[in-house]
Amino acid sequence: MSRTVRPARRVGLALPPWIAHALRAQRGPVPWSAVIRGALAGGPLLLAAVLADRASLGVVAAIAAMLAGINDRPGSRRTSVRRIGVPALAGAVGLLVGTYAGQHLGAVPLTLVLTGLGLVAGGVSSVGTVASGAGTQLLVTTAVGAGMPLPDPGWQSVLAFLAGAGWLLALRLVLPTPGSLTGDFRLDSRLDSRFDFRLDFRFDGERAAVAEVYDAVAALLDAVGTEQAVARRAALTAALDHAQDALAGPRLRRRAASAAERRLHAQYAAALPLGEAATALAWAEQAVPARASEGPRRLAAAVRGSTHAGPLPAPTRTEPALRALDDALLHAAEAFDRGRSRDLHTRRRSVVSLARTVLGAGGREYGLRAGLCFGASAAVAQVLHHGHWYGSHQHWYWLPATAVFLVKPDLGPLVSRVLCRAAGTVLGALVFAGFAAVLPRPEGLVALVAVCGALVPVAARHFAAQTTVVTVLVLALVMVGGEPQASVSRIGETLLACAIVLVVGHLPVPGQRGGRVRARIDVADAAAHAYLAHVLGESDDRAGRWTLRREAYRTLAEARAAIALAAAELPALARHSEGADEVAAVLERLVDTTTACAVHLDDTGRLTPRHTDRLAGLRDELAERRGRVGRHRTLA
Repeated sequence: MSRTVRPARRVGLALPPWIAHALRAQRGPVPWSAVIRGALAGGPLLLAAVLADRASLGVVAAIAAMLAGINDRPGSRRTSVRRIGVPALAGAVGLLVGTYAGQHLGAVPLTLVLTGLGLVAGGVSSVGTVASGAGTQLLVTTAVGAGMPLPDPGWQSVLAFLAGAGWLLALRLVLPTPGSLTGDFRLDSRLDSRFDFRLDFRFDGERAAVAEVYDAVAALLDAVGTEQAVARRAALTAALDHAQDALAGPRLRRRAASAAERRLHAQYAAALPLGEAATALAWAEQAVPARASEGPRRLAAAVRGSTHAGPLPAPTRTEPALRALDDALLHAAEAFDRGRSRDLHTRRRSVVSLARTVLGAGGREYGLRAGLCFGASAAVAQVLHHGHWYGSHQHWYWLPATAVFLVKPDLGPLVSRVLCRAAGTVLGALVFAGFAAVLPRPEGLVALVAVCGALVPVAARHFAAQTTVVTVLVLALVMVGGEPQASVSRIGETLLACAIVLVVGHLPVPGQRGGRVRARIDVADAAAHAYLAHVLGESDDRAGRWTLRREAYRTLAEARAAIALAAAELPALARHSEGADEVAAVLERLVDTTTACAVHLDDTGRLTPRHTDRLAGLRDELAERRGRVGRHRTLA
């Protein structure tokens, strides 16, 4: 009887995906280092500007610090340069364009300019995470520059913006991560038994990322032969992507300059054959000895402690994949001791490839939506502004700036974004109205900005919470800048922006809907078949094989993320990508089978009938399923 009741309860409590996504929040420990940086960023900058009687420049610098804080995500210091710096530069350009366009253009030409910028920024945002952040800041600061007239010259506002973002980036590069100094005091025998005080916390993010790869390999080995193997393999892909990004960030020199960095590169490269062998074992679905995962865990500990690998337990060598795992462990032990490898097995995207992404189906659809939403919201804001709907509030930037955040698909499904934005803005405006009634000015508002800056990294776990904190922060900033209390008008503008984005988001567009998902699937398909062709060609270039394998799994992960977001849309939008998850699942099995084939070819030089039959079956299934993705649900 209990077996019949429990499934009924699960069905009764199940929520539609578009509601469930809006209620879902990320979990994890509090990022104390980011909290400290947030507290030291906008608030102190604003305080210094107020004391210098340049409050307007302080407001711009604090806005830049806030936007940089939103992009201040966990990772290495090197990746933070690109993740924070590139959007900040785009934001400075947008502020400059918006300031002078707002001063010299009428309502209609200004709306056309903003619409064109939305088209360009939307298309560019389809390239990747950093490009998306840059496109967002470009549009937001353009709206701020045009809709929030400042008493300072445009070039001074741009310098203040760069100073605000640069200050937070400097904090990210200089301040150590809590706990990163543990174990950095080492006894160096080469210095006559004196202590070598090396407070080298520059690579704490890189060390953590590489160590997580070895932990993910160990977890996959533990799950071989169980139903958790698929999820553990996906976790290994995510760990490898994170480590690759952490190590491949911008640098002054072409290659790693320090011995510590070269060693980390070698440790990352040594994890690739381990991951390959573990994936082949998971594909074979045969349980492995318990001690097989002990070696990768010891290597993970060695990476975290920056020590030598030491003795490693060797698994049995009864199967090709087990022999590959054994060889990979021996190779890793040697790489840990010598640290000579420098290859991160990445492929740089060419200009042609980037242009193809921007001008492809996904980029065109994203650009068209962003341009229409940004242009329509700017047009409505202009009508309200010239019709004196704002009353004493002369700043009309909130409406188009809100539309920018709502139209971004990488922030969640459309309805989820709208619900979270509306709820967060209402709550934030009410909270600020309460604070504004009791806090002294300007010192109380400056303190509120500092507190909100510290809360931004924590609130980033949920879009509604982030919206609440950002709303309080921005309302405090504009009041310090001289604008009266604007909570009621901000609520009205936000709800209006939500309505605009909902309408534009459901408008029919030329071509097929779901272009972003289809584009991701096409890229993953091309990468998977390039990897398969290399393996079946029996090339001896293992470095090239690992590069192709990394690209195949990375593009599959990106496709999976896009499919998950599309599936959580309203049924009217979600139906256009139905079947894409099945295509991605087949592609994943194809890449896993290709990896198993590569390991087997290395060991025996030939494939078994099981390998060839599985490849043929997956190819046929893939060809059949690809034609079913939204086939009857597309626009002519």
